[in-house]
Amino acid sequence: MRSKSRECAFKIIFSSLFHDADEQAFRRGVYKASELNGEEEAFAESLVEAVRTHMPALEERLGKYAVGFSPERLFPADKSALCMAMAEILYIGTPAVVAVDEAVALAKKYSTEKSVGFVNGVLAGFLAEEVQK
Repeated sequence: MRSKSRECAFKIIFSSLFHDADEQAFRRGVYKASELNGEEEAFAESLVEAVRTHMPALEERLGKYAVGFSPERLFPADKSALCMAMAEILYIGTPAVVAVDEAVALAKKYSTEKSVGFVNGVLAGFLAEEVQK
């Protein structure tokens, strides 16, 4: 159930890197196309809002853990998956293993072959330093 919600949130977050994702018609269209029910849509919205609200802090973390890449240089799909996973762990309370698995799956589906290892590595560094102290 939540994988579908995460994929919708990912699409909205990805789009927000290029356009204003606060446009409600766009969000509704993404949710409708994926046939989310009310609970699934609410979860997706919570992810989108967590990323939107905390984007400066998330980008700061990306700068720290994506060694050799500034947040501006990251592939947009990787940045979206990473920000969503970190926000989900920090602000939603999702178990880290679930958020990481979902982020890696999104990178596998929407990004490059090398992105899977990159996303996994960045999140491993983040977890080791900030979550599993």
